[in-house]
Formats: sequence, C-alpha cells, structure tokens
Amino acid sequence: MEYSIQKLGSETYGERSKLSQFAFQYRLSDEQLEKRRQAEAELPSDIWGVYVNGQLAAQLTIFQLQTYIGGKPFDMGGIAGVSTWPEYRRQGFVNKLLRKALLEMRSAGQSVSMLHPFAFAFYRKFGWETYIEYKQYTLKTDQLPRRFSYSGRIERIDGQIDVLSRIYDRFAAQYNGTLVRSASWWQQRVLKKEEQAAVYYDAGGEPCGYILYGVKEKKMTISEWVACDEDAYSALWSYVGQHDSMIDSVSVNMPADDLLAYRLDNPRIQQEIVPYFMARIVDAAAFVGKYAFQEGAGETVITLSLKDEHAPWNNGSFKLVIAENGAAEFTPVLVETPETTRAQKQTDAPECTIETNIGTLTALLLGYRSWDELCRLGRITGSVTDGKALEFASRIPAGKTYLADFF
Repeated sequence: MEYSIQKLGSETYGERSKLSQFAFQYRLSDEQLEKRRQAEAELPSDIWGVYVNGQLAAQLTIFQLQTYIGGKPFDMGGIAGVSTWPEYRRQGFVNKLLRKALLEMRSAGQSVSMLHPFAFAFYRKFGWETYIEYKQYTLKTDQLPRRFSYSGRIERIDGQIDVLSRIYDRFAAQYNGTLVRSASWWQQRVLKKEEQAAVYYDAGGEPCGYILYGVKEKKMTISEWVACDEDAYSALWSYVGQHDSMIDSVSVNMPADDLLAYRLDNPRIQQEIVPYFMARIVDAAAFVGKYAFQEGAGETVITLSLKDEHAPWNNGSFKLVIAENGAAEFTPVLVETPETTRAQKQTDAPECTIETNIGTLTALLLGYRSWDELCRLGRITGSVTDGKALEFASRIPAGKTYLADFF
C-alpha cells in the first residue's frame, strides 16, 4: 500500500476535524468548529498526517510547549490527537507517525515529549513511560478540614492571568513535568467562564495560592488547586469550608505528594491515585546536557547502555560524565561487535556499566521512580552495586512530578 506522510496546514482543518470527532467520539457545532479553528492558530503546533490514495488515514499533533524540570524550562513536544480511521488501523501508520514525530521534535530542539495515553502499554512500546499520577479526593462537607482564621485574605478575581500566572509559575517550578503556560494557554486551556477564581494573599499582600472552581447541583468541583506554602494551603481549605451551606461534597485533584488525609481528624476519606500522563526523553544527549545533577566532590563517570528502538541516536552505549558542579556530558562509546576491528576498540570507556531503556531513564531523571525502586524491579541492570553506579545514583536530584493540564 502506497502512503505518504505530510505536514498538514489550515486547509486540511475540515478533514482533520472529521477524523478527530469520530475517533474521540464527540460532535461539534459549526460555531464550535470555527472557535477551535481560531484557537488552533494561536497555539504553536505541527500537525502530521498519513495519506493513502489521497485520503487522510491517520494524524497526530505536536504542540510546541515547555515543561519545568529541576526548576528550569525544557522545550517539550506535546503529542496529542493521535487518531486513525478504522479501515487503516493495525497497518503501522501510528508507528510511522510517532517515529516521524521523534525526528521532528529532535530537530526542533524538543529534548523531551509528553502525551496522554489511551493505553499505557501501547505507548510504552514506543519509549514513553508513566511519569505522573495524581490524587483525586472526594469529600463530604463534614469531612472538610477545620476552618480557622488566617492572617492574609482571599479575593475572587476575574480573568487576571498575570496574578494567577505569577502564583502558578512559583508552584509549578517545584515539580518536574508541569507546563510553562503562555497567555494563550491560560485563555484557551485553563480559564473557564463558568468557574470562579479565588486567590489567597498573605499578610504582606503577596499572592500565594488560588483555586479555580465551580458549584453545581450541590457539588463543588475544584479544577485547579495551587498553594505555594502551608499558609495558602490551609487558608484555601478554610475558604472551601465557607461553602458548606450550599454544597454536599467537594472533588479536587492534587499532586501525588499531597498530605490532606494526614491533616484530617478522620483520614478515612475517598481518595484515588490516578496514573495520568507519560513522558519520554527524545534526545538523551541534549536532555542530559541541560539537566542539573547534584553537585559532587568530584567527577562521576559511568557507561550507560541505553536501549531505544525508535530513536537510533539514543540506542547504544554512552559515556556519561557529571562534573563537580552538576553539569553533564553524554557521548557515544563504540561498542565492540564481531565486526569491530582491533583499531576501533574503545579503550577509555568507564568500567562501570549500567543498562536500561529510554522510558526507564525518563522515569528516573524526572524523579517519578527512584534508583532503588527501578533496580529492584529489574528496570536498571548491570553494575548497579558498583561504587561509581551508586555515586551516579546519589547525584540524581530528588524530584517530584505533577501536571495540572491536559492536551
């Protein structure tokens, strides 16, 4: 079957929309379609499609985004809208699109990628790995934290993105995998007309937290909870409690490290841990080159044998050198094969070698899973008890992951 992979422009919006609505089972009015067309033009993205005999068979979108990692913004390719017409499924077209996406993201300097999977196992085959889960709470009003007086104040505001963004950026930089939000992203993807925005200002007038929420049929739904410190966290719960006369329950999503249940007199509340997004390092050398390892007493050097079937530039053995200040270099090492000549053999490769795949490396460096956990699961093998390997592990900063957005 002859096919071609093409970059899709605005002129293909109609046929792309038809496929999306069919694949994701929703229907938009003409007015809604036009609004989406306008929104698409305001959010930087590249859209790729597979054509068979002049017909669009499959498609995906790469959003040009940034994500916080170690408090720094990394260019990130956000994969979304992966869809195929039924008659073209199971013919490898999504495989081809994802490989194309990896090439394009690498070329664009996007060293990491994220996506929301329809099936985790499917995307794990292509190198993406789970990197974030969140806690989903549902509380009855008699289970809410106790109200108390606080030194600051809470104000409801309307559309003041500058205030909300100032708080969000401070909060988001504490986590790995949160989005760096543009004004357009705030307007199109975060703020909703039917929701209230309540901001906590501390005693000095500094905005330190907010919630975005709505109330309907005696249920409060908090779509976003951001608290930069303990005072903001407690004050926002006191504010939520002021709605007790008009609601029966509250639902809210929080980072996985949230300790709400521990704070309560009765911790037996309804809470669920929900696996959410996946991530994968697109270009290991570029990613490691920007990643901030912990400072050390000297240089740490290991060989990393990395498996990545879909991004050949990541597949092989690499010399990883972490300088005393935490800066790192990731360079290829020639691996000896039966065809390797004696003159080609590498003589300066570090003796300590650890082995893993690109998904596991992503989970490790983002802080979703620890060195000990991944070794115990057999996801990291090789010289894992060697002193240099343990030294490498000690230089990975303790991180935590979160994502409040969807794409």
